[in-house]
Amino acid sequence: MNEYEFYCVDKKPPIAWVYLNRPEKKNAMNPPAWKETIPIFQDLDADPDIQAVILAGKGACFSSGIDLMGMVSELPELMDTDQKGGTKWRLLRRIYDLQDAITCIETCRKPVIAAIHGHCVGAGLDMVSACDIRICSADALFSLKEAAVGFVADVGVLQRLPGIVGQGITRELAFTAKTIDARRAERILLVNRVCADPEQLLKTAEEMALEIAANAPIAVQASKDVLNYGVGKSIDDGLKYVASISANIIPSNDLMEAVTAFSEKRPPSFTGS
Repeated sequence: MNEYEFYCVDKKPPIAWVYLNRPEKKNAMNPPAWKETIPIFQDLDADPDIQAVILAGKGACFSSGIDLMGMVSELPELMDTDQKGGTKWRLLRRIYDLQDAITCIETCRKPVIAAIHGHCVGAGLDMVSACDIRICSADALFSLKEAAVGFVADVGVLQRLPGIVGQGITRELAFTAKTIDARRAERILLVNRVCADPEQLLKTAEEMALEIAANAPIAVQASKDVLNYGVGKSIDDGLKYVASISANIIPSNDLMEAVTAFSEKRPPSFTGS
């Protein structure tokens, strides 16, 4: 178990569990929450023993969103009364850094499953929108909350959510800042599945991660790369890209192992090579 200030990471190959671990503050995202994701997901990306990642929250909920008071020291430009060009220029760089802290989940080559219970608000929703798959427990509540507190969601949810639930639903959630429950989240395809309770949620997430890990790592990771590339691209662009990726990873030892295992009527043993 690797302990960070905000997260704890538990590697149980072929799965890694990443927990938001500030339960006494409902996992409100303070400065370490934004600084630690990049080294965590870079490490998981590079670890050959890890084939899937589960992102979950300790305590009563996944995340109550950004810790506004805790972030004031990291974003002094917000309180600067001299809102001139230089101040704005520095603030822009800080927003880019916050965006990178979320994007690193999306760019990690290993598939990331978000296991969501309780509140998933604001920055928490930003975070899960960057994951590959979202599942939740029946007590989950979601809110794109930023409009209710006076600013635009600026670290990725407005860019990613339309590809998940569509433009109309995204605009409804963004403009109203309303809270939706797990059942509606499932109906609008924000989550793939609703589980009875948090215990069943973690069990289901683990089963799904193991299903992913049972497949050829090079093929799974290439699939994520192709899907990420295809966002916002034409079908023709996507086809040309996947052709290049396919030509680069075939043949592989995993492909040969799949063929051999099929002929020998046994499960394949993939190595990711």
